[in-house]
Amino acid sequence: MISRLSPDLIPPTPDLTFEQALWKEGLSLIAGIDEAGRGCLAGPVAAAAVILPATPTIEQDLAGVLDSKVLSPGVREQLRHRIESRAVCWAVAYASAAEIDRWGIVPATRLAIRRTLQALPRLPDHLLVDYLDLPELSLPQTRLVKGDARSLSIAAASILAKTHRDGQMTSLAVRYPQYDLAANKGYGTAVHRQALEEYGPCPQHRMTFAPLKYG
Repeated sequence: MISRLSPDLIPPTPDLTFEQALWKEGLSLIAGIDEAGRGCLAGPVAAAAVILPATPTIEQDLAGVLDSKVLSPGVREQLRHRIESRAVCWAVAYASAAEIDRWGIVPATRLAIRRTLQALPRLPDHLLVDYLDLPELSLPQTRLVKGDARSLSIAAASILAKTHRDGQMTSLAVRYPQYDLAANKGYGTAVHRQALEEYGPCPQHRMTFAPLKYG
């Protein structure tokens, strides 16, 4: 494993600095890895993997791809389609609220990442991961602090993880309308917390997360 824990100079937008260095070593399948939903009170944690092609136009093709947290939902959805159509391959997978309660959020996030890599149709040569270490994986990997601001592959993965998880939460809102999950996506907003006080938790809530574990 290569760790790059000190954030080197952050580029104005995520670029291919790390991918290009690995491509020059003869590694063609570089997977950017990111997650979404770690801090939520309800719903699964999602992990995404994106392998971008080593083509001269890929940065131009994916102009506007940034860390998902700084993008509006509408822009994220537009970019999701562009990423999925231009990637060599991609995958998104989840660990459930029950698995989060059973194992803890970090092990559950690693579980979601393993499932994502298993879902990829091609095995990556190297992983670029947004900070989280994956010691149980034998694949070569580089940890990057602020990876979604530095690596285009990780930024693309952050968008897929976020948009696909948001879709899951919108579907769950139909089953559990009292929690406003379509709007809050499982995060602990004032409306969500008030609903918990009024209705109590549902099977999609993480009972080991405060304030639920104190309720």
